[in-house]
Amino acid sequence: MTTDTTSPDFKSVIVPPPEGSLVLEIRKLNFFYGQHQALFGVDLPVKKNAITALIGPSGCGKSTLLRMIAGLEDVTSGTMTIGGADVTHAEPSKRGIAMVFQSYALYPHMTVAENIGFGLSLAGRPRAEIAEKVKAAADSLQLTGLLDRKPKALSGGQRQRVAIGRAIVRDPKIFLFDEPLSNLDASLRAQMRLEISELHDRLGATMVYVTHDQVEAMTMADKIVVLNAGRVEQVGSPMDLYRNPQTPFVAGFIGSPKMNLYEGSVVQENGCGIYGVRPEDLTLSATEGRWQGRVKHIERLGADAIIYLEVDGLGQLMARDKGTSPYQTGMTIWATPVLGMEHRF
Repeated sequence: MTTDTTSPDFKSVIVPPPEGSLVLEIRKLNFFYGQHQALFGVDLPVKKNAITALIGPSGCGKSTLLRMIAGLEDVTSGTMTIGGADVTHAEPSKRGIAMVFQSYALYPHMTVAENIGFGLSLAGRPRAEIAEKVKAAADSLQLTGLLDRKPKALSGGQRQRVAIGRAIVRDPKIFLFDEPLSNLDASLRAQMRLEISELHDRLGATMVYVTHDQVEAMTMADKIVVLNAGRVEQVGSPMDLYRNPQTPFVAGFIGSPKMNLYEGSVVQENGCGIYGVRPEDLTLSATEGRWQGRVKHIERLGADAIIYLEVDGLGQLMARDKGTSPYQTGMTIWATPVLGMEHRF
């Protein structure tokens, strides 16, 4: 079995934070499912008190990496430290972490209070201590009036808060979130994003957050780790990844609608492998511009409108315009990149 941790076109873009500020540090981590390698030489420093989001398409390895941090999967090779202690092969209970699952994993026969305090009860902690910690967690999560209810009497958002409360009472070094909002509807997801962000600020907690939703990552995270086929593609702040993507993959993955990407030769960019421009970095005109195209479709979203153009020799081009955009399907218009906002890879 080989551990190919390098790729000829792969370059690390991680800038290590100052020494002493790390809670979690992963170095050259590899993981195999049988003969299949799922993670390749992952390096990941996680700063204290920060929210670090792991994001990427299905099958990229983000949930596997989270499970390895939790100790639920065995490391094939590489090292992992939490709080400076080597936990590469430590039991989950010895790592100082608490995990919040997508499915909530609540016990249906227990009350909210019993669910929140279950881990402490299992550890044999005194009843008075359990009651105190459950009350404090319930107060911070606005669950005080629900402590006697069973999970079936709660909404999805309330169940999620109970699952978070169960993690809070353990005073972990790191909170691990595995797509915790994916079962909620859109409006409730927006509310829970705000609640988790506010909770993070109150607790000063360190969180590692797995999501497939880039909106969650962009709005909540201090740092985003973009994974692609088991490798770290780029690490940076949300706006750094948005404005300065290092690879076409990151450029196309971060942003909604996604960046327009074309072969350099198609757009007559000599020496450019891949050319990109974001929809909002295009100026539209009814009279002149760089690319002429026919309006195929318009998505009117209120404040904004997404214009889909069919450009001869180029194919589809997406542009973002104001919600009161005067253009209509079937019209011929021009699109021009804003100077300095083009990307070349």
